[in-house]
Amino acid sequence: MSDHHIDPTRAQFQAFKGLDRDHPIDMLNLVRFRDLANYPGDHELARDGLTGAEAYALYGKQTAAILKKVGGSILWRGGFETTLIGPEGEAWDAVFIARYPTAHAFLAMISDPDYQRAVVHRQAAVATSRLIRTQGAGGGDSFG
Repeated sequence: MSDHHIDPTRAQFQAFKGLDRDHPIDMLNLVRFRDLANYPGDHELARDGLTGAEAYALYGKQTAAILKKVGGSILWRGGFETTLIGPEGEAWDAVFIARYPTAHAFLAMISDPDYQRAVVHRQAAVATSRLIRTQGAGGGDSFG
């Protein structure tokens, strides 16, 4: 099994689409960048020597308006420090939670033609990632 998780598998995407689409969702993003972006050979930036971080910044810049258009936002962003429980050696360059008003909004975003053109930057930038769909359950003063 590969540790290069950049895009969802068909089964993962079907499972996502099979869940209720009519409530707000929060997407936990854990992203590790490549040292150098890996664009397709025919891409205009293929020989520019961009870092993974630079390519991911382009992805963010080109998709910000699309995220806003579908009603999404970045709910939280933080800097990775260490993993206390979990696989040793995992480290993340970007850690954030994106909120969407519904799963329909997320699907509208990734179907948008401008998003589809911009996602090449994400694919070039990312060495591995985790994208975890969650449903908010509110706050409280206990773990359970």
